[in-house]
Amino acid sequence: MKFGLLYEHQLPRPWRENSELELFHEALDQVELADRLGYDYIWEVEHHFLEEYAHSSAPEVFLAACARNTRNIRMGHGVVLSPPGYNHPARVAERLATLDLVSRGRVDWGTGESASRTELEGFGVALEEKKDMWREGVEQAANMMAMTPYPGFEGKYFSMPCRNVVPKPVQKPHPPIWVACSKRETIHQAARAGIGALTFAFIDPAEAAKWASEYYDIIKSEDCVPIGHAVNANIAMVTGFSCHEDAEEARRRGLDGFRFFGYSLGHFYVYGTHTPGRTDIWDRFERARAELPGEETGRGIGTPDDLRNHLSTFADAGVDQVIFIQQGGKNKHTHICESLELFADKVMPEFHAGEAERQVKKQAALAPYVEAALALEPRLPELADDQIPVIPPLGKSVIAGTPESEDRTTHHRAADISVPLADPLEKDKAAAGDD
Repeated sequence: MKFGLLYEHQLPRPWRENSELELFHEALDQVELADRLGYDYIWEVEHHFLEEYAHSSAPEVFLAACARNTRNIRMGHGVVLSPPGYNHPARVAERLATLDLVSRGRVDWGTGESASRTELEGFGVALEEKKDMWREGVEQAANMMAMTPYPGFEGKYFSMPCRNVVPKPVQKPHPPIWVACSKRETIHQAARAGIGALTFAFIDPAEAAKWASEYYDIIKSEDCVPIGHAVNANIAMVTGFSCHEDAEEARRRGLDGFRFFGYSLGHFYVYGTHTPGRTDIWDRFERARAELPGEETGRGIGTPDDLRNHLSTFADAGVDQVIFIQQGGKNKHTHICESLELFADKVMPEFHAGEAERQVKKQAALAPYVEAALALEPRLPELADDQIPVIPPLGKSVIAGTPESEDRTTHHRAADISVPLADPLEKDKAAAGDD
């Protein structure tokens, strides 16, 4: 089993002048520590306008900083909001490829639709069409990374002429694709698209085994038609995390932050009315404490033995990765770091032992099914050379009527950069009969 960390960058009120500055740099320190300790992934969300709940609106910037100061941990966009109203597919492809280059091939591409009215209406994304928008955006961004040139596309939600989208990622044909599964049925949809499932924790190992079995059955069937140019067959579950040698101390340090996590999520997605810049969610949380559900033990909260026993049942059930939410509410940076260190020392080595061999066997067993699935996906046809459109420069019309200098150059001469006003090869092409 692999282990990852999820960051929303939660920041409950009241805010001090440097609250966000401290939050981001503490998170960077935690990621660098996790890399040294041997954790496998960091997952960084993309949310917009969800004050207090998530201040991670530019995940690609944060992940680039993480990539520069780490060596092994993978950079998971968890997730890129994929409807074109949020992110133009070409910008998604460009950012992912650039991050993959900066990280030397350590990017995983989580995708999602978003589900809060605050975000959807903020970007003009229609609720009833967001799933179709997600599919169109993800499929075309994958094509852009895999094809040279991208032949262009006329879709319902996105259109673009032929262009070669650069740079290209280190991982070919593109980074592994995942999708956020807010509902259990979405796990089936992930399998049908040939991508990884990012889901919240299962109720128990029996439920996990059921969904994992169904997921992999679909991967192996003709129902699996990959949305991208590769298949990423993996199931990850997200859970809270606080590890201490004393179980009660683990609860004291972590549980309140995760209760705020759930309360603030409900505020934006289920029942809350929100006045931007004015609603104090932490204050509402404090006043609602007596009415909140009773405190549970927490699936990732307890002693090393508690976590070892709990997680082993999910590993046996077929869960490939557990993603810990350790930064929630007002959980303290020092406590988070201590939990990471203790878990890495006492628990993680047992789950990492044999993981490489498991992956080899798993990939070998899935290989014929993956090959068959990829053969089912209808692809955009590659363009022959004579089908690639020629793009004339705008400069000829912009400079028309401008007096030419004696050496026929203009623009950046003062910076020692001479820009010809005419193609120096024009005479040679005319003599050779070239276009």
